[in-house]
Amino acid sequence: MSWLTRILPKIATKPADAENKKSPIPAGLWTKCPKCDQVLYKEELDDSLQVCPKCGHHMRLSGRKRLEAFLDWKGVHEEIGADVRPVDTLGFVDSKPYPVRLEASRNNTHETDALVVMRGELRRRPVVAAAFDFAFMGGSMGSVVGERFALGVERALREKIPFVTFTSTGGARMQEGLLSLMQMAKTNAAVSLLEKARIPYVSVLTDPTMGGVSASFAFMGDVVIAEPQALIGFAGPRVIEQTVRVKLPAGFQRSQMLLEKGAIDMIVDRRDMRQVVSELIALLSNQPTPSV
Repeated sequence: MSWLTRILPKIATKPADAENKKSPIPAGLWTKCPKCDQVLYKEELDDSLQVCPKCGHHMRLSGRKRLEAFLDWKGVHEEIGADVRPVDTLGFVDSKPYPVRLEASRNNTHETDALVVMRGELRRRPVVAAAFDFAFMGGSMGSVVGERFALGVERALREKIPFVTFTSTGGARMQEGLLSLMQMAKTNAAVSLLEKARIPYVSVLTDPTMGGVSASFAFMGDVVIAEPQALIGFAGPRVIEQTVRVKLPAGFQRSQMLLEKGAIDMIVDRRDMRQVVSELIALLSNQPTPSV
C-alpha cells in the first residue's frame, strides 16, 4: 500500500479552499432562453418584457408585472378586488389539503389568488385590465377569480371604460369543484353586460390558455388577440393524443394555427401590445387614435 500512499496527495483536483471562492459573475445576472438556448442578460430580458431579443420567444410573465408594463406607469393603478380571498368550502384534499396549496402559492408569487385586476390608464385613456398569474396554482379559475373578474367588469360599466383581459391559465380549479365551474357562467354573464352597454372588451390569450377559461370569457372579446406560439385550447395535446390515439400535427393548438383557422383575430408581439390594444379600443369606441 506504500505506492498508493505516495501518490494520493498528488491527485487532488482542486485546492481545498476552491469551494469557498465566489464566482466573479454575480448570481442571477444571466439566464438562458428555453427556445434558442442563447444566454441572455437578465436586465435586457426584463426590458424586453420577458421576450427573447434573439429569437422572439415569449416567456411567461406574472400577472402584476404584465399589468404594470401594460398600463401607463405614470398613471394611478388602483387594484380591484384585492380583499377577496379564497375559502376552502369543500375541505378538498388531494395529495395535499387545499389550504396548504394556497399557502405555497402565496409564498411563491406574493399574490392572494390567480387574477390581478387594476383600474388605470392606457396611453392616457382610462381602462380596467385583468391578468392571470400562472404561477398561482396554474392560473386556475376559482371563486375569487370569478368575483374579481366580475368586480372589474362592474367598474368598467360604472365608468363606461374599456375592459381588457390577459389569460394564462390551466382552466377551472378542481379544488373548488362545481363552485369553480360556476365561474364560467358568471364571467360570461359579466361580459354580456359589457356587450349590451357597448363597452369595448379586448381579450389577450397568452401561454397557456386552457380549460374552462378558454371555454368561457377568453374567446368572447370584441377582438381576440394571442401572443406568438401561445398554447390555446380546451384539453391539452397530450390528453387529446391519449384519447383519440392519433399523433397530432406540429403546431397543434398554437396561436398561429388558431389564426389560420379563424379562431382568433390577430397575433401581437408583447412589446407592441400597448400600442395595438390602445388603437383597437379607439376604433371600437369611435374615438381618435391616441398620439402617445
